[in-house]
Amino acid sequence: MALESTQFSVILFGLEKVLKMTALRSATFAERLKEKNLIAQIKLRDNSQGRYFIFKDGKVSSKSGIYSNPDIVMSFEDAATAVRIMSPTKTFLEFISSAKSFQLDMRGPDELSLWFAETLNMTMSLKPDYGVDMGGGVKRYTSNTNGGPVFVYVKDGKIIRITPIDFDEEDADPWVVKARGKDFSPPKKTTVSPHTLAWKSMIYSPNRLLYPMKRVDFDPNGERNPQNRGISGYERISWNEALEIVANEIKRVKREHGPGAIMNGSGSHHTWGALGYWLSARLRFFNSIGWTPVVHNPDSWEGWFWGATHHWGQSARNGGSEFYNLVEDCLQNCEMMVFWSSDPESTSGVYGASEGTIRRQWLKELGITLVHIDPYYNHTVGLLGGKWLAPKPGTDSAMVLAIAYVWITENLYDKDYIDKRTTGFEKWRDYILGKEDGSKKTPEWQEQETGVPAKDVRALAREWGRKKTYLAAGGIAGFGGACRTATGTDWARGMVCLMAMQGLGKPGINMGSMQQGTPVDTRFYFPGYAEGGMSGDIFGTGNFLNLYQRMPNIVTMNTVKQGVPRLKIPEAIMDGHCEAYNADATTIEGQFIPLKYPTPGYSPVKMYYKYGGSHIGTMVDTNRYINMYRSDRLEFVVNQSIWFEGEAQFADVILPACTNFERWDISEFANCGGYIHHSFTQVNHRVAVLQHKCIEPLGESKSDIQIFLELSKRLGLGSVFSEGSTELEWCKRLFDGTDLPHNIPWKKFLKKGYYVIPPLPEDRRDPVSFRWYADGRPKDTPEPFPAPSDYTEEYRMGLQTQSGKLEFESSSLKRYDPNDPERPPIMKYNPAWEGPHATELFAKYPLQLVSPHPKFTFHTQSDGKDSIINDIKDHRILINGHYYWIIRINPQDAAARGIKENNLVKAFNDRGAVICAAQLTERIPPGTVHSYESSAVYKPVGEPGKSPDLGGCVNLLTPSRMMIKKSHGMAANSCLIEITNWSGEESV
Repeated sequence: MALESTQFSVILFGLEKVLKMTALRSATFAERLKEKNLIAQIKLRDNSQGRYFIFKDGKVSSKSGIYSNPDIVMSFEDAATAVRIMSPTKTFLEFISSAKSFQLDMRGPDELSLWFAETLNMTMSLKPDYGVDMGGGVKRYTSNTNGGPVFVYVKDGKIIRITPIDFDEEDADPWVVKARGKDFSPPKKTTVSPHTLAWKSMIYSPNRLLYPMKRVDFDPNGERNPQNRGISGYERISWNEALEIVANEIKRVKREHGPGAIMNGSGSHHTWGALGYWLSARLRFFNSIGWTPVVHNPDSWEGWFWGATHHWGQSARNGGSEFYNLVEDCLQNCEMMVFWSSDPESTSGVYGASEGTIRRQWLKELGITLVHIDPYYNHTVGLLGGKWLAPKPGTDSAMVLAIAYVWITENLYDKDYIDKRTTGFEKWRDYILGKEDGSKKTPEWQEQETGVPAKDVRALAREWGRKKTYLAAGGIAGFGGACRTATGTDWARGMVCLMAMQGLGKPGINMGSMQQGTPVDTRFYFPGYAEGGMSGDIFGTGNFLNLYQRMPNIVTMNTVKQGVPRLKIPEAIMDGHCEAYNADATTIEGQFIPLKYPTPGYSPVKMYYKYGGSHIGTMVDTNRYINMYRSDRLEFVVNQSIWFEGEAQFADVILPACTNFERWDISEFANCGGYIHHSFTQVNHRVAVLQHKCIEPLGESKSDIQIFLELSKRLGLGSVFSEGSTELEWCKRLFDGTDLPHNIPWKKFLKKGYYVIPPLPEDRRDPVSFRWYADGRPKDTPEPFPAPSDYTEEYRMGLQTQSGKLEFESSSLKRYDPNDPERPPIMKYNPAWEGPHATELFAKYPLQLVSPHPKFTFHTQSDGKDSIINDIKDHRILINGHYYWIIRINPQDAAARGIKENNLVKAFNDRGAVICAAQLTERIPPGTVHSYESSAVYKPVGEPGKSPDLGGCVNLLTPSRMMIKKSHGMAANSCLIEITNWSGEESV
């Protein structure tokens, strides 16, 4: 112990010298020392040893001993602990373990304690060397986006261009797949989505929020005038005033109403980064104050989660498919691909840029037959060609049954597979053959529902039944417009049943669209954003999978046991109560648990802290949300946003966040983690990216992490939130938790900005998804679910279902509610509750609106903002100085209404009205109209929530009814409307 005591004395003595030398070398650090005057004591807990440091007017001095009344005290249990923690070679595991065991303690005002800790850390990471000098005053940095990683070129502190990343000679070469006498290999570069190329114009958008704002008629100490939200203007205020208002409101609301009175929700997608994204710093902050979370519905997977899960498990993937090594299997064995409600050229899978485009073009090169089933002649069929079938929205499940009918009656299904790998087929077969209800589900029967000729469906069924076929159901075998209809659960269940009939997992027979399943290295560890970043949240993220063991930090936990279903936020506020079902993906039965608000003993929500994105453009029947904001039941609304758009205009206080190009972060191309485990198999090259701080934040905007930190300081939680680490230091902490340090030094990664993870050689690639199941072997694909407890007999043998097999008759639904008419144990045809069978409503509103994910924006993120996306004629149309959202209508329907190309039209129903520009096209059949969801612009003609919208928020029109009663799922694509020419009137 004498040695450690001597070492501790030397460290303390040397610390003064280090602080002074750092100030001499860095003007930035010298300025920092001028920020605070204080006395900081560092000592052992028993006061046997210590030294205090005096910071005054930018100067530092120190004295040995114990000061009687220091401003802050850092104390250690013993000298050995002090030496370990204060060593430059300390690990964060040692630091965190000591803090959690109270072997290390910090006392004093939170702001001073945090300042001191950060100052000490800065001596070791002061001026990072990053970026590549390109000459001519231009420096190249790296960043990452929702649409792919990029190079960012900066001159004189301003971004001059943003491009995809082209690899250099030292970067790993791409994989090669050998198939049918050919070699297939992607280019040695990354791609980006169209919306990524708009980022420069989005960063410098005139719609940027550059300063904190307060609504002019909002007084936190007087009249709040909630009825004027969305109407009254804003005035600029200082950051101090804004933060004080928000912090004081947090304190007041908790004091006056108790736990649960603060609600926070986010748009599903904010700006990219493992640390700055919506499941990281946000959760860390709100867990520290206690909050009622907005509980998300699985909005891109609705039918899969609430339906398909009950037939094959896959709950951890929200009912979607696993997708390992499908590209190789498809190229080598597939003979036909059916794209069913699948447009990967628009959705890019998810975050997958344009990576899959070249792979789908290989399908044409090999002569693989392509079929597309979609009410809209989408961008994928437009690029690839092939047979197009256009069923009426919400009727796809009738076509499923008709295809199965042909297979059954013509012996075009795999009977051996049915016998060995499935259960319950006989009951479903009898329903299809009409033995249950007297109605045979023939192609002729389906024609009356879908409008697709019987001969075409019969021909498709026959060709499918005779060929090795991949089913591309949704963008990544999960997404898809059909799964967001009133019959979405039936359609998704039907997709699984059809693949079961053909032998899912056999060579050339699988779920996939060439958008996922590349032979990249899945064993190299880098966390996806859903693993929680710096959140420390074990239960609300995928942190528990790997990251918590690799990146030590203090665990955070929300003590409030109350949640608000996202689709029922307006009812929660306006009515004071609501109910839905939990989207618990850990096990099949998790979705049977009711989610009731309010939870007994908890306060109703009084404060809403909205973060990122806009529900007005992405949820359903969204005039409800607008009217909610204007209610006095919400005492305070704060919005943390980058641009003044969507819901930001309904806040009392606006906190301006910067983009990811103006802050530090670290991430991987298209890596979600969590609910899309190994989602990076969408890309042709795994690319880990250090997201450089390319420019300083514009105006007075701040990073989300900095905003949460500043609020935390005012709540006495600064040290709890940051653990004394800066944003760049958090990047280094996450870097150390990955496999990167074994392959590239931190300094090189910091400077270059990215690392291409080499693909595995051919003989070490992942097994093909479900091949193990088709062969009757233990599961050998590299995913950690189902949990061991969800296997019925032997671990890794069989699926997550009770039988361990593909179930035509669902055991979980039989146990839960075998008499549920909306979701019976076998998949049946239930006509949509909003569609042609809704006779009176259909007579009034005879057009069916489909509103899928857009091609040119990422939800609301890249729409509006005066960005270059507006110049794309298929996105918005400039008419009389305003960019109008587009609605696509068949020429027959247009002629019947006197509508011509680019006419301004009113799309309306009982829920609201939206003004759009009409685009006449044969790409949509008569009776159906098409308009993408995700307008970021909400611009009412008159009173918000009660007048037509000029922005293009077509989700004002979509129904808020749950797709099935026992769910928390939207049915946006079961929507009846009418369209007329618009003459400028304000009434709905």
